[in-house]
Amino acid sequence: MSQTVADSHIDGLPAPRRYFAIAVLLLTLVLVVLDGAIANIALPSIAASLHASPSDAVWVVSSYQLAVLVALLPCGAIGEMVGARRVFLAGVALFTLASAACACAGTLPMLVAARFVQGLGAGAVMALGVTNLRLSVPQRLLGTIIGINAMTIAISSAAGPGLAGAILAVAPWPWLFAVNIPLGIVVLASGPVLASTEGVARKLDGRAMIASALMFVLFFLGADRVAQSPVTGGLLIVASVVCLFTLLRIERRSATPLVPTDLFGAPAFRFSVVASVCCFTGQMLGLLALPFYLQHRLGMATTQAGLYMMPWPAAVALIAPVSGWLANRVKTACLCTAGGALLAVGLASVGLLRAGPYGASFIIGTVIAGLGFGLFQTPNNRVLLLSAPKARSGAAGAMQGTARLTGQTFGAIVMAIVFDVVPLSSAPEVALVLAAAFAGLAAVVSLARVPHEMAG
Repeated sequence: MSQTVADSHIDGLPAPRRYFAIAVLLLTLVLVVLDGAIANIALPSIAASLHASPSDAVWVVSSYQLAVLVALLPCGAIGEMVGARRVFLAGVALFTLASAACACAGTLPMLVAARFVQGLGAGAVMALGVTNLRLSVPQRLLGTIIGINAMTIAISSAAGPGLAGAILAVAPWPWLFAVNIPLGIVVLASGPVLASTEGVARKLDGRAMIASALMFVLFFLGADRVAQSPVTGGLLIVASVVCLFTLLRIERRSATPLVPTDLFGAPAFRFSVVASVCCFTGQMLGLLALPFYLQHRLGMATTQAGLYMMPWPAAVALIAPVSGWLANRVKTACLCTAGGALLAVGLASVGLLRAGPYGASFIIGTVIAGLGFGLFQTPNNRVLLLSAPKARSGAAGAMQGTARLTGQTFGAIVMAIVFDVVPLSSAPEVALVLAAAFAGLAAVVSLARVPHEMAG
C-alpha cells in the first residue's frame, strides 16, 4: 500500500544514519549547483579552445540551466509519486555520465549537448533534495536543515567561478567536469543511507509535462533570438505564453498540479519565488560579466581572474551563517530587502566605478555583492520551502530550483544579448549595471512582503 510523504519517516532517520544522509545530500547539492556556475570563469578559454564566439559559448552555461528548468517540475512530481530516493539517485547517475561526456567533448555543439543532459540529471537532484532532507530529520530540526540547505545553495552558487579558477590554474577546462565523476560515484554508492518511501497515489498528465517543457524551451529560445531577429524571438515568446496558459488549463482541476499553483496562494511563497527569480538573474549576469571584465577590461590572465573572483564567495560564506541566525530573530522580508539592496550596490559600483590600483574598487564591490547575496538567499529560500506542507515538499523544492534556474538562465541569455548588441570593450560594464537593476528589483519585491509578515 502506498503512503504519503508526510506519514513516512515523520521523526526522521535515526542517528548516526541521519547525519550520513544529510552529508550525502548536501554534497550532491553542492556538486550540481557548483556545476551550474563553474563554467562561467572558463567561458573565454572554452570559446578560444573550441573556436567559438563569446555569445555562442554562453550556451555552455545556459543549456545546463535550461535543462534543469525543463526537468525540475516533472521530477518533483515523479519523486512524489514513485519515491524521492529513486528519482534522486537516477538523477545523480545521469549527471555523472553526462559529466564524463562533457570532459570528452571536442566541439562546442557536443559540449552544449552533454551539458543539457547533465542538466536533466541535476534537475532531478535539485527537485528531490529538499524532500530527502525533510525525510531525514525530525520535525524539530526542520527549520535548521532548511536554513543549512539554503546556505549551501547560496555559497555554492557564488563559489563556482573561484573554484573554477583554482582548477584552471593546474589543469585544462575539461577537468572542470571530470572532477564530478568520482564524487558522483561516491554519492551513488552511498544511496542506501537515504530514506526510502513508496510515494503517493497521483497521476502524471503527459500533456502537462509536454506543455511545461515547451514553455521553458520556447521562452528562452525566443529571448536568445529577440535581439538578432525581433519577429522570430517575439513569436517564440508568445508561443511560450500560450504553453503556460495551456498548462494551467490542463491542470485547473488537479489537487497536485505540476506548476504548484496551490502553493502560490500563500503570499510568503509567492513573493519569495518572484524575488528569487530577480536576485538570481542579477547574480548570473554579474558572475558572467565579471570574468570578461577582468580578462578583457583589466587584462588579467584566467588564473589571476579566478583569484579576483574569490572575494564574492568568501563574503557569502561569511554572511550566510549569520543570515541563518538572523532569520530566526528578524523579519525575513527585512533581511531580504537589505540583502538585495547590498547586492545591487556592489554590482553597480563595479560597473560604474574605475577599478583603481590593484582592482581595489572591484574587490570592495564584489565583497558588498557577496554579503548582499548571502544575506538575501538564506532567509528567502527558508521561507519559500517552509511555507509548503511536507506532503508538497517535492513541488516546493522543484519550485525553488525553478525560480533560481529561471533567473540564472534568463541572466545568461541577457548576457548573450548584451554581447550581441554592445561592443566587447563595454559589454561587461553594461551587464553589471543591468545586474544591479535586477538585484534592486529583488529588494523591492521583498519589501512588499513586509506588511504580510507584520500581519502574520
